[in-house]
Amino acid sequence: MHKYLGSSEETEQFGAELYHLLAVKSVVFLHGDLGAGKTTLVRGYLRAAGYAGTVKSPTYNIVEEYLINDKKIYHFDLYRMNSPEELEWIGINDYFKQESICFIEWPNQGEGYLPQADTVISLRVEGSGRVVELSHRLSE
Repeated sequence: MHKYLGSSEETEQFGAELYHLLAVKSVVFLHGDLGAGKTTLVRGYLRAAGYAGTVKSPTYNIVEEYLINDKKIYHFDLYRMNSPEELEWIGINDYFKQESICFIEWPNQGEGYLPQADTVISLRVEGSGRVVELSHRLSE
């Protein structure tokens, strides 16, 4: 799927639409340059799930955790990772064993340590908006 999002509000709305599309256990890779709207998209998902608090980029924490109505949602940002091996230090595999949604920004930084994505979303700035491309892994 390929779609133009004309504003940050439309990017957030797209994230809200994902709430109804993603399985309860999903790994979502988020690709895009700095400022492309990755965290805005995750904010939309979280708002649709019922979260009303502040949604911030996990750039410095590596992961932000949300528990909403017994649903676990993890938002990772691997931008500052020096080596994929650092993921072992945070127990990355434990997150994927749970029934949870895992949004992962900059997944290329964790290559070899991340499972295959169920959904891949790419965002890029175009004009005053964003272009989003979404693809799902086909069931095996």
